[in-house]
Amino acid sequence: MRRQIITTFFASIAMAGTMAQTSAVPRLVVGVSIDQLRTDYLNAFMPLYGEGGFKLLLEKGQVYSNVQYQHTPIDRASAIASIVTGTVPYNHGIIAEEWMNRAELHTNYCVDDRNYKGINTNDGSSPKNLLVSTIGDELKAATKGKALVYSVAPYREAAVLAAGHAADWAMWIDNQSGKWAGTNYYGEAPAWFRYLDSGVLSDQIATMVWKPSNDYVGSYNYYLTTSQKPFSHRFVGDGKYRIFKTSGLVNEEITKAARYCMESGQAGIDDMTDFLSICYYAGDFHTDYAVSTTTELQDTYVRLDNELATLLQKIDQLVGLDKTLIFVTSTGYDEVEDTDDIANYRIPTGEFNINRCATLLNMYLCAMYGNGLYVESYFGNQFYLNHQLLEQKQLKLAEVLEHCEDFLFQFNGVRDVFTSHRITQGAWTPGISNIRNGFNPKCSGDIIVQVSPGWNLVNEDRGSKRIQRDSFFEFPLIFFGYTIKPEKVATPVTVDCIAPTIAHHIRIRAPNACSTPPLF
Repeated sequence: MRRQIITTFFASIAMAGTMAQTSAVPRLVVGVSIDQLRTDYLNAFMPLYGEGGFKLLLEKGQVYSNVQYQHTPIDRASAIASIVTGTVPYNHGIIAEEWMNRAELHTNYCVDDRNYKGINTNDGSSPKNLLVSTIGDELKAATKGKALVYSVAPYREAAVLAAGHAADWAMWIDNQSGKWAGTNYYGEAPAWFRYLDSGVLSDQIATMVWKPSNDYVGSYNYYLTTSQKPFSHRFVGDGKYRIFKTSGLVNEEITKAARYCMESGQAGIDDMTDFLSICYYAGDFHTDYAVSTTTELQDTYVRLDNELATLLQKIDQLVGLDKTLIFVTSTGYDEVEDTDDIANYRIPTGEFNINRCATLLNMYLCAMYGNGLYVESYFGNQFYLNHQLLEQKQLKLAEVLEHCEDFLFQFNGVRDVFTSHRITQGAWTPGISNIRNGFNPKCSGDIIVQVSPGWNLVNEDRGSKRIQRDSFFEFPLIFFGYTIKPEKVATPVTVDCIAPTIAHHIRIRAPNACSTPPLF
């Protein structure tokens, strides 16, 4: 009898220990998306970094070095949406920052919503175009709304899409006022947000000067052909805040706002898991004039390293790194502007003018089917046909698209033509798969023209000109903090694995359109 009591006692202790062990979850999840982060630059500028930022993450984190997005084309909006939903634009609906509204024949910005008022901004915003749930949404649902979900970014679309539908707050730097902005879609602005928005940036930008953060940045040279030059930039004029958000100084503002979310917003202070999304910037400096900005890019990485170190220190101080699960990755695209005239080096190039092509395509269809406005609109590299006119003339869409495809192939600078019929019903290939994943029937065009590498896609209506580049670059995915053991993983992975991996660790369901298993 005594032995049975003792056995029961120890069994109870073991069960209690097991229950305590299985109930543990991180107090805070921090998702860090770094816009345009590249592995080659990350490694190249390593001699300039301190010990507490990139080096700490790479040494103590689980590092996946071969990471890819499953859709094309990639931009900031489609990338952020893919990270937090664990799926592709075909499912989540965010194919780009902008697309053509077929019903109203004007462009839609991905988070525009006139039903909601902006706070410290004239832009009304919501995630209504995001068609599926995010990791933050599922966390809210699993905790009956008790978990805190915040999002901080320099850009409106990055903040709103990362926040998802059910967040407590999303904030970004407004292009017009320079103030921290939000939307009443997420309710009334938190009291601590008002303190954050006391006009720090808008008050200081007139005296701000961006110079190399130290002498080493100005003298270190990773690039093959360019010599490093000192720089000094001020932010003036109507576009000063837009330009500021492409400078190395913007990341300091992001870290300050993230600190407010943890200190005053109380993220991570109890045993209920909270989620904080942060977007940093690691792209080129976009001035209003053509200039080489190689030294600026080096300084941006060095300053970003400092901000990551500050962020990790603040997390450790307020929550504890051992109680925080952190992931860091890139938006996976590069917005470098080519200033060289590659024709000088006899590299094949030219211009594909979407305006003129639309006019000629419409004339061709008129010759085949009679007068009418067949090409209703165009945007980017996509054409939108007039479905109502085709129905009136009793024309089959698939047949018209086939004729359009044959016609467009005759244009110089056209590498390939993808019709909606070919994308959705054609044979599977890796190239078709990526394009299909980046396509959404509700907002994509009927025809997508793939311009040849080295050729410029020109839109005279918008005054835009963009050179086509298919250059691949690597970017990492790093998990760090809570229960993560240092490891280097070369196995290829895709970004849709992030959401289910986080969901698995915090013991909730993955987002509702995510079918990818967790990594570990």
